[in-house]
Amino acid sequence: MRLRHGRQAGTLPAMRVYLAAAITNEARELPLLQTLLRHLEERGHEVPTRHIVELDARERDAHLDNAALAARDLAWLAASDALVAEVTTPSHGVGVEVATALARALPVLLLHRQGVRVSRLLLGLPGIRVHAYREVADALAAIDEFLRLS
Repeated sequence: MRLRHGRQAGTLPAMRVYLAAAITNEARELPLLQTLLRHLEERGHEVPTRHIVELDARERDAHLDNAALAARDLAWLAASDALVAEVTTPSHGVGVEVATALARALPVLLLHRQGVRVSRLLLGLPGIRVHAYREVADALAAIDEFLRLS
């Protein structure tokens, strides 16, 4: 399989990975998201959405009106090789990103903490991989496996 950025799949090549997670929900787990981002970047992956792990992520985007923000994020998604979404914390925006990625035939991995209720519609979408994790290390291993197969 040839990736968008011209590298051969199978050896965990550097990819452009769109990391999605709730930003507007105060319940989001920033340390977890920071660990996911660090893990992806340490493996050489480019993450256009790296700002979502910052405490002031909403404020950083305040200069954009809603249409500009949507256009930017959807352009980033269109230019990505895969989407990894942490969906433990509900987010309408992440649902839109997942549906858009699927419409573009991008590989999608949904991660969520085991035992947390997640939308059954989201989890049941055709073409996605879902991984419920207990420990962060388990989520990181799931990311590596997903990207290896994508």
